[in-house]
Amino acid sequence: MMAKNIELNNGELMPAIGLGTWRADESGVLAQTIKTAVNLGYRHIDCAKIYGNQEEIGKALKEVGVPRKDLYIVSKFYQNKHRPELVAGALDEILDELQLDYLDLLLMHWPYAIKPEIGTITFSSIDIEDVPIMDTWRAMEDLVSTGKVRSIGVSNFNQAVLEKMIPQCRIVPAVNQVEIHPYNQEKELVKFCKKSGIAVTGYCPLGGTKINVMNDNFIKHVAEAHIGTPAQVALSWALARGIAVIPKSTNEIRLKQNLHQVTLTSDEMRMIGKIDKHERKVDPAREYKELEWVFHEDKMECPVI
Repeated sequence: MMAKNIELNNGELMPAIGLGTWRADESGVLAQTIKTAVNLGYRHIDCAKIYGNQEEIGKALKEVGVPRKDLYIVSKFYQNKHRPELVAGALDEILDELQLDYLDLLLMHWPYAIKPEIGTITFSSIDIEDVPIMDTWRAMEDLVSTGKVRSIGVSNFNQAVLEKMIPQCRIVPAVNQVEIHPYNQEKELVKFCKKSGIAVTGYCPLGGTKINVMNDNFIKHVAEAHIGTPAQVALSWALARGIAVIPKSTNEIRLKQNLHQVTLTSDEMRMIGKIDKHERKVDPAREYKELEWVFHEDKMECPVI
């Protein structure tokens, strides 16, 4: 069974399964992966400026032979473009790289800003700057009326920030993209987002380096019971929770497998719910104490919203 669409709070439809492109920068391989994925039925492609591969993705999208209206393209602008006067230009840069006239969804990649002159993922604590999230968000809200973006949302936002942000929004975020897999289930955040009308997309839905979801004994047991793969179980578990997923693979067989769900029983869902280890692949707090609040709300007061 293939997953369907998730309706966003503005009525737009987002395909529930997408293709992740983070660290998919092998020259030539990524372009072929995009073409293969679209040929298999993928329509949702997740991108970001900082991934450094949008030009190759854009060239591949021109060659897939699928009308633009049938694709769902997501991108995120980097933290060095949070000053409100830089946001429109950040979108234009993304559109130029992807060779598109509009995005289906634009996300604020992280809820903190760094200085505009920092253009890489390597930065120091002194490069973090205080740009209120709502200043950046209001600039994003202004982009919707330009026709260059259909929906706007956020990524890596916790509940504490969203609670302060939502009452001030003219446009409530359509999506919050966060790390979600059976070892990092984000139950309270997902519940809050759903209550607030915010769809959730789970990145790293299969875990990853040192996050051994695919080797979990129970996940493997369920996969065997359904004559499926551990990846299909992890993705089906998230989809059954109403969460969109953006797994990354360059392997055609796995790309095809990841599109198809297995139907998990209520007991299997409940048991998978018990293996949450609160283990993250992505956590800036490990490098910058100033950013502990992003994923550890009890460690530090979040900045001005």
